[in-house]
Amino acid sequence: MRSVTYVANNDVTLLETGQQLFPAMIAAIDAAQQEILFETYIFAEDAVAGSIAQALMRAARRGVKVRVLVDWFGTGDRACRRIGEAFAAAGVHYRVFNRWFRRGIARTHRKITVVDRATAFVGGININDDMLCDYDPRRSLPAPRWDFAVCVRGPLVEQIHFEAQAQWMRAGHLKLIHRMELFLETQRETRRTGVRQPPGEAVRPMRAGFVVRDNLRNRRTIQRAYLQAIGQARKSVLLANPYFAPGRKFRDALAQAASRGVEVTLLIGVGEFRLQDAVARSFYPKLLAAGIQVVEYRKTQLHAKIAVVDDDWATVGSSNCDGLSLFLNQEANIVVRNASFAQAVRTHIRGGIADGVVVRPEEFEGMGWVRRASYELAYLLYKLTMRVFAIGYA
Repeated sequence: MRSVTYVANNDVTLLETGQQLFPAMIAAIDAAQQEILFETYIFAEDAVAGSIAQALMRAARRGVKVRVLVDWFGTGDRACRRIGEAFAAAGVHYRVFNRWFRRGIARTHRKITVVDRATAFVGGININDDMLCDYDPRRSLPAPRWDFAVCVRGPLVEQIHFEAQAQWMRAGHLKLIHRMELFLETQRETRRTGVRQPPGEAVRPMRAGFVVRDNLRNRRTIQRAYLQAIGQARKSVLLANPYFAPGRKFRDALAQAASRGVEVTLLIGVGEFRLQDAVARSFYPKLLAAGIQVVEYRKTQLHAKIAVVDDDWATVGSSNCDGLSLFLNQEANIVVRNASFAQAVRTHIRGGIADGVVVRPEEFEGMGWVRRASYELAYLLYKLTMRVFAIGYA
């Protein structure tokens, strides 16, 4: 079961929260000379997002081709229109993904930026203020939203660029001849520029792969990447995710790893949506009985989608471990086979676990029937919804 094609000789840098991502992103945008592809689920209207928008508009005004794609549901209809007006005035090419669910209910949940085919940013961080709740920007968070992205330089950037360009074309209403012109333009630029590295920066020999999930040819690629890594785990599986509601195959893979003596720890975000919390907790008794450690993160909003398996496998991306991300929405993850990168991800997850609250088996042993029934009902409603909208969820 091969799901990830690894490319050697990449430099992949882990970035924690927007405090590290946004300055690096703005610097890359300000240095752009030819092209920027920019894709996000949420593009907020706060001051932090405004600094990104200003950088994109500066690039367009100096002649850089800037193409921005935002999700209609994630960003909101009014915000999409206002942002679009500002971008249009500055010469930024702008599209909105799936307005009013005209192409079904699937969303683009990806967060991708590619600059001059030399630098790419991929991860789970939306374009909004770390200190403001992403689903209610009027609400302040007690600590910066906990999330991650990566900066990629090296041959893998060409694959990321290809997928971002394809998404841009799919989101538009281009006639066939215009699609061909855009494709030929991409080919000409590739031949002319190739894959470039910023001068003075040495490439570390990192093997990395770019995995996307869509409803065409990549329906299960991200889940398969997880299942393959978990199935081969010999020492540890550490996973941090805000929404834990995967299908049976995923849960069984975790339980089987634990039965082999692998340390399996799940760091799960709670406190955002009561229904989501109830669905996740409906799995706890069986997870705990299988020897899996479950830790709830309550310090602030957990938005990270990261995992590390053994000593040299790690992933960072946009995909949650739930039915929406694994079977319906469009997602993008980076998978890295490198010991130092895996250690960095492990250190962050261990830190999150230290900030969390360990779930004890005894909390569920004497659970009352009302509480148990509420968890089971939440799961049944969730499962029914996923069965209707997300093909493959079980």
